[in-house]
Amino acid sequence: MDQQPPGGQDPSPSVGGPVSCYRHPGRETAVRCTRCERPICPDCMVSASVGFQCPDCVREGSGTGHHPAANSPRTVAGGTVAADPRLVTKILLGINLAVFVAVLANKALVDDLVLLGRANFYYGGPPEGIAEGQWYRLVTSMFLHQEVWHIAFNMLGLWWLGGPLEAALGRARYLALYLISGLAGGALTYWLAAENQPSLGASGAIFGLLGATVVLMRRLNYDMRPVFTLLALNLVITFNPWGGIAWQAHVGGLVAGALIGIGMVHAPRERRNLVQFGTCAAVLLVVILIVVARTASLT
Repeated sequence: MDQQPPGGQDPSPSVGGPVSCYRHPGRETAVRCTRCERPICPDCMVSASVGFQCPDCVREGSGTGHHPAANSPRTVAGGTVAADPRLVTKILLGINLAVFVAVLANKALVDDLVLLGRANFYYGGPPEGIAEGQWYRLVTSMFLHQEVWHIAFNMLGLWWLGGPLEAALGRARYLALYLISGLAGGALTYWLAAENQPSLGASGAIFGLLGATVVLMRRLNYDMRPVFTLLALNLVITFNPWGGIAWQAHVGGLVAGALIGIGMVHAPRERRNLVQFGTCAAVLLVVILIVVARTASLT
């Protein structure tokens, strides 16, 4: 949470439970063959006119055992299937941990990196914050944590939600989702929170992943009860009566992630890139307009 600093059969065991590739039982996946509906991992996905097919259905359909797309499978969103489907997630996790260690070594970094509208950190010094042109704080605050429980909670969310999303979307689309969701959370916090109220944490981006996960699971016709339960639990925590949580970052990230997720997984195949990156650009434009408008009101 963002914080205000002190063989041939479907191997899935049950509805809503973990689903493994029918050819690689140890690999969990969120994609099914559009013909036989068996679960398939990235190594088994073959791009079809609609969605993906398993290698067996491709061979049956072609009658030759060969398909021109068999050697270049794509994700459900049209991204390139990578050998390591969690690489970007690992890098993001590493950046967050590196910044956390740096803050442990030098507490003064928090004042330099935290999201802040405008305030005076030092008596007699000039005001600092986004309103003073320090827009970089919208980015740096996304990777900034102070308490162990705070970073642990966010990094668990990043690992659980980010890995499957990265595999389903592809690296570039997944990274765009993460960063824009985090920026949207920061922008809404900048707009609605007090100008001298600092905020930090990766929760805007994590809630963006949660919003996109809801959209993806609905697109794949999965049981929605587990993800809705997770969403409800996080919203209860967000709006708890004890305070200390930047609810604006959670809401901003969630809305942005859901919108980007819709653009990613529901884009028509013939205009996929235009719709996907157009959606990202539109959400980013709204973020910029919010920041510009809030800055104008403070200057």
